[in-house]
Amino acid sequence: MNFVYEEKADGFGTVGIRPVDPAADIDLIHAWVSEERARFWGMREAGRERVLEIYEYLDSLSTHHAYLIHRDGRPVALFQTYEPEHDPVGECYAVQPGDFGIHLLVGPVSGAPEPGFTEVLLSVFLGWVLAGDPQRRRIVAEPDARNAKAIARLERTGFVRGPEIELPEKRARLMFLEPRQADGARSSSA
Repeated sequence: MNFVYEEKADGFGTVGIRPVDPAADIDLIHAWVSEERARFWGMREAGRERVLEIYEYLDSLSTHHAYLIHRDGRPVALFQTYEPEHDPVGECYAVQPGDFGIHLLVGPVSGAPEPGFTEVLLSVFLGWVLAGDPQRRRIVAEPDARNAKAIARLERTGFVRGPEIELPEKRARLMFLEPRQADGARSSSA
């Protein structure tokens, strides 16, 4: 696999990050985004071809990227990054230089839920995102305002709540993470 980043997480396994290949990954992505548990992702009703079209479009942009996160070679999560000034979210708040947006969708669990699973994935991904460009000064997320679980997860990682905003597809809660907050979250999960 063509990972852009790999990290061995103690007691967890090897986490690998690779760009989404829309044509090759469409069946997996469509299966994940169409599940009830992914309702806040906003694609539950989208057919396979529509999901492919969306990820091909994302793949064509230089400001938005999609990645599959693997654990020991098996895909377990979908992460997306974006530059807020080139996204509708940037019209809803005062974008600061160095803001960098993220989205996270954890894949379906096989077997019993594993405490700390999302925490490790998010920690590795945020570490990679922040190390990738020293100009990134703040991570921005905007989960659906009704998604209390995602908001709580982000807060445990060090994100601070911002205001609720209206996006074309949802009412969202802005969340912000300063790199020093991410460093603290990474060291506490290590």
